Amino acid sequence: MRRSRSPWTLAALLVGVVVMVQALLVPLFAAPATHLAPRDLPVAVAGPPPAVAELTARLTAARPGGFAVTTLPDAAAADRALRDREVYAAFVAGSDGITLHTAPAASPAVAALLTEAAGQLSAGRPVPVTPVVPTDPDDPRGAGFAAGFLPMALTGMLAGGLLTLLVAGRRARLAGLIGYAVLAGAAGVAVLHGWLGLLDGDPWREAAAIGLFSLAVAGTVAGLGALLGRAGLGLGALLVFLLGNPLSAVAAAPELLPQPWGTVGQFLPVGAGGTLLRSAAFFDGAGAGRPLVVLAGYALVGLALVLVGRRSGGGGQPDAEGAARPAAAQVTV
Repeated sequence: MRRSRSPWTLAALLVGVVVMVQALLVPLFAAPATHLAPRDLPVAVAGPPPAVAELTARLTAARPGGFAVTTLPDAAAADRALRDREVYAAFVAGSDGITLHTAPAASPAVAALLTEAAGQLSAGRPVPVTPVVPTDPDDPRGAGFAAGFLPMALTGMLAGGLLTLLVAGRRARLAGLIGYAVLAGAAGVAVLHGWLGLLDGDPWREAAAIGLFSLAVAGTVAGLGALLGRAGLGLGALLVFLLGNPLSAVAAAPELLPQPWGTVGQFLPVGAGGTLLRSAAFFDGAGAGRPLVVLAGYALVGLALVLVGRRSGGGGQPDAEGAARPAAAQVTV
């Protein structure tokens, strides 16, 4: 018969949850969102050399350290840089003043911020804005894209956890992870592209990006669970959700977060997944190199850990010979 916990033990647990979990999670989620500002944000300045030099100096003086400026000869070169995901926006100097070319698909938040900055540089005069790489018309502010990413991360964590707890065989877990990734990619495109109309690229490329992201998340959780048991599942949730979600910058941009956290987030599954899906959906794959490598790394390491880790399922722990003990045998009496 299980011993009942004393009121003091329960009180200590509640205090621990508030102090150690809530007190840490609230700042972790809230702090990045309340400190959004450009930090070495890649932008271009295009036009005749004298005008480019003057505009670059004004842009740098307006926010020191805020922008990483690339100078380009003309608007056509600026638009190529936008489509290649080399910059978020381009200030184009011409005979009629400044025009702003943007890529809202890369980050609607950055496009809005730079539109405001362009107005300040032109002494308050209206600045024409040309969206070179727009978001999908059904999601002009990008809110649907950002909101759609959290459920995919949560389902990936759930899939990895369930495969660890309920499936004993290593090969069966590997098959389950690969099958889940394929289904997640197909379902993600069906919902985000076909039903909700939030994506605007090649569906096959989008499905591959979602599938790899799902495999990276589920594989990481399952791999750590196979290696460390239930503690590994908790570590996977910490890596994917508790750290990865607030640092992902899916709703903003990595260069808007306090550093080095914006960079760190791009080496975690959710941040890399958001960047990869944007590249697949709006930029014909441009800028997909690093997130592709990051997600493939998580997926391969996770699959390898599943292959060499524990075989037990059903919540049991392996005994000295590697056989699973049933969970009922572990009840404290």
